[in-house]
Amino acid sequence: MTRIAYVNGAYLRTADAGVSIEDRGFQFADGVYEVCEIRNSYIVDLTRHLDRLDRSLSEIRINHPMSRKALVGIIRHVIRRNHVKNGLFYMQVTRGAARRDHVFPAAHTPPTLVVTAKRTDASLIARKNADGIRAITMPENRWDRVDIKTVGLLSNVLARQDAKEAGAQEAIYVDTDGKVTEGAATNVWIVDKDGVLRTRPADHGILRGITRTTLQDVATKIGLKIEERAFTVEEMLAAREVFITAATSICFPVVTVDGHTIANGHPGSTAQKIREAFFDVAEKTLI
Repeated sequence: MTRIAYVNGAYLRTADAGVSIEDRGFQFADGVYEVCEIRNSYIVDLTRHLDRLDRSLSEIRINHPMSRKALVGIIRHVIRRNHVKNGLFYMQVTRGAARRDHVFPAAHTPPTLVVTAKRTDASLIARKNADGIRAITMPENRWDRVDIKTVGLLSNVLARQDAKEAGAQEAIYVDTDGKVTEGAATNVWIVDKDGVLRTRPADHGILRGITRTTLQDVATKIGLKIEERAFTVEEMLAAREVFITAATSICFPVVTVDGHTIANGHPGSTAQKIREAFFDVAEKTLI
């Protein structure tokens, strides 16, 4: 099936779509993005994703490309044109195309908007939930504003590649105090020895994940005690459960970290309960 992308006012075959070689997203990683799950013909947590997009654009001073109503219409159209009922959509906004210069281009330069959609492999997600995944740790080496969802992800790319070469599926960053920040593409959680669900506070040191935020609502609904409190690698290794969250995976259990087995080496019950309740709590927008 031919995939269709939206690029700056046109719907094009993905194979034919493109932006200027002077686009600032290409030359400077001067842009932001969002990824949102599509499940059973519903977009999951769309409002929160669009709110975060607005914040990211504001933080790096890029003009919004259009009204929210118009953007939602484009998102829906791209999803329908690609016949995606279960999968994800991706949208990226950059500062636009202009003669290469580090300073911002002229104020009238239009931002670049790209929206794509694709199906995902449900069997792979189910297998990771059933078996759990492996992770490695590595020193935090990113810039201080990882709370902004920018397209500048070179550190994350290298971290994921290191994880793959180590036979793992995620890399977990650790700050200079020995405390976990987040994964290369996920937020990290533990169930500590007292049965408390913990994740790092969403300051400038981590991205305020949308799935992370909704999961807090889920935890409250199903009666889990939850704390936004940092934890060390040692606490993570001693935890009852470790899991990661992201829009495209919801809640993957982590069964080993740096080769160390977590608890009994099998996915835990807390992650399963959260996964089962998640879509009863999350916002669902019909495509």
